[in-house]
Amino acid sequence: MELSLSTRIQGEHTVLEVGGEVDVYTAPRLRERLIELIDAGATQIVVDLGRVDFLDSTGLGVLVGALKRLRAAGGGLSLVCDKEPLLKIFRITALDQVFPLFATVDAATEAGPAA
Repeated sequence: MELSLSTRIQGEHTVLEVGGEVDVYTAPRLRERLIELIDAGATQIVVDLGRVDFLDSTGLGVLVGALKRLRAAGGGLSLVCDKEPLLKIFRITALDQVFPLFATVDAATEAGPAA
């Protein structure tokens, strides 16, 4: 399956909408886009996983890497996810304790800066 990526600004946040499958084949594109956003000065990024059908460990690694990069720059990364299969992955890996998780983009942006 194809990976779709689109970016928009919402308040003080850069929202990256991700769709399709995030796996060993498509994760490098997601990594590149996140690095581009950070290098361009984005410090508060919301990754919207609402249209993601599949996420593997490579995709999780990309998200963790982006979080580390943003925190080093004084920023933060939040995730939007309301699909139970994906939420289960975050719970099993204990990444639900690492990432701020929200059900909607509005909830993520209204929560203020992510740590």
